Amino acid sequence: MALHAEYYELIWQGLKTHEFRRRFLEGRPVRWFVYLNAPVSRLAAVIDLGPAVVDAPERVAAIAERARVGNGASVLEYVRDLERAFAIPILGVTEYSGRSVEELRTEPGGFHPPQGYVRLRGHPRLLAVCEKIAADSPLREMSVHHH
Repeated sequence: MALHAEYYELIWQGLKTHEFRRRFLEGRPVRWFVYLNAPVSRLAAVIDLGPAVVDAPERVAAIAERARVGNGASVLEYVRDLERAFAIPILGVTEYSGRSVEELRTEPGGFHPPQGYVRLRGHPRLLAVCEKIAADSPLREMSVHHH
């Protein structure tokens, strides 16, 4: 899944405890291999996500507001037109040296930065690259606490 660096840093600061999406997998935890969008342009982290909270947009926005005052309005704007939206708890984050977009493009099959998320089960070459990155020694890691 792709993520902007500013939101990634909010996780490390303890200010972002959920990822909010218009659609996502339901009922199970997920391991998210994070591609940091430009200008970083790097596959460099793994975020462990708990099962998504699936609810009405207003309730999902309320989760965003409780987590970080002022965030509810922007989340509501993002999901307002849906019957249900997704608040995915962030359980932990691990950062690796990773691979730049240039390095990733030299891998077999090439690499195209994801626009949202990609289920790696259908992309074995990319999954192998992600697993190789996660086998390296982490630069830093942190558990995310929910109140």
